[in-house]
Amino acid sequence: MRETLTIKLIVCPIDFSEFSVSAYQYALSVAEHYQAKLVAQHVVELWRHPAADFVASAGLYEEYSQALRESGKKQLEEFVENHTRGEIRPELVVEIGVAADSILSFAQLQKADVIVMGTHGRRGFDRLMLGSVTDRVMRTAPCPVLVASKPPQGSVAAGKERGHVHHLSRILFCADFSENSERALKYAISATAEYDAELTLLHVLEEVPSPAETQEAVAAVAERLDKLIPPEGRDTLKIKTAVRIGKTYAQIIQLALEAQIDLVIMGVRGRGALDLAVFGSTTYRVMQLGSCPVLVVRSSGEHRS
Repeated sequence: MRETLTIKLIVCPIDFSEFSVSAYQYALSVAEHYQAKLVAQHVVELWRHPAADFVASAGLYEEYSQALRESGKKQLEEFVENHTRGEIRPELVVEIGVAADSILSFAQLQKADVIVMGTHGRRGFDRLMLGSVTDRVMRTAPCPVLVASKPPQGSVAAGKERGHVHHLSRILFCADFSENSERALKYAISATAEYDAELTLLHVLEEVPSPAETQEAVAAVAERLDKLIPPEGRDTLKIKTAVRIGKTYAQIIQLALEAQIDLVIMGVRGRGALDLAVFGSTTYRVMQLGSCPVLVVRSSGEHRS
């Protein structure tokens, strides 16, 4: 029997940027579809307020911190009021701390099923613009992370009467045949069934064999992709395979544009420093340059139960 992955709690970090708006729209859409609880979280980072270093006493420091918390709460309330339609009413959480630490600890404590957040990375291979917060959360989160840079098309068209539900029609799963992608494949298949979507299993061959061997290599990869399709899903799900040759991130982005993909799902490792080059060069570039959100799922061995 196919495994159904449920989503009961969604955490959406908000920093009030335009990228937060995009992420919040997706979080609302997922929450409405799964009837899940949504928590909008804002973290007040004192390092962004240099005046805190000059407070004369501990009492005044606490008073200043509380004032910043209240200001953040008011901003979060206004943000939610301005960008929420439909029946979902998120829980609001405002904390003082380091953004990445607070997001990670809150998600783990609350046993979040997914974190939805925006990315500031829009051009080139700029990890600093992507942001250390998004980077660290993706690499160490206790749950999958949905990274969005644009609002879902359906939520904009839906209007106030219909809320934010965005129907996923086409999902792209990037397969590298490693154990890192096994858990991500379960999410891809579950989402495909949940949304009655079309799923494309893609593998990219970066090292092109000789012209005489290309056809044979592509056929072999296509056969391996076909074996990833669960037997019970062959007749009930819309799943197809694709094999491309070239730079992995470029081919993922190109296919996503050509096929009008709504969601890219990628399985990654996240804890080892040696993984930085692979994680960055593919996952980061797809998020920065791609046309749709990316769901990053770390291998099951790295997620705490």
